[in-house]
Amino acid sequence: MTTKEIRYQRAKERVEALKGFYVHLAVYVIVNLFLFLLNIFTSPDNLWFYWPLLGWGIALGFHAVSVFGSGSRFGSDWEEKKIREIMEEYDDTETYS
Repeated sequence: MTTKEIRYQRAKERVEALKGFYVHLAVYVIVNLFLFLLNIFTSPDNLWFYWPLLGWGIALGFHAVSVFGSGSRFGSDWEEKKIREIMEEYDDTETYS
C-alpha cells in the first residue's frame, strides 16, 4: 500500500468516525426532545426525562472524546507512532548485532 493510499484510508476512517458521531448526536437530540415532551404532557408532576438524558449524555460524551479527543493516549495515532518507534528499535538493534 502506498503512502497516498494509507493517507486516504485514514482520512476515510476519520470522516466515518465524524459522521457516526454527528448521527449519534442528532438521534440523541431528537429522542430526548421527544422524551421531554412526552414527560411534560403526560406526567408533568413526575419528571423522569432527565434520567435517559443524563445516561445517554454520558455515553455521547465518551463518543465525543473518542472522535475529537486529540489528547487520547491510546488512539490509532498512538498505535501508529508506537509501531514506528518499535520498528526503528528493531532496525537499530539489527544494525549493531
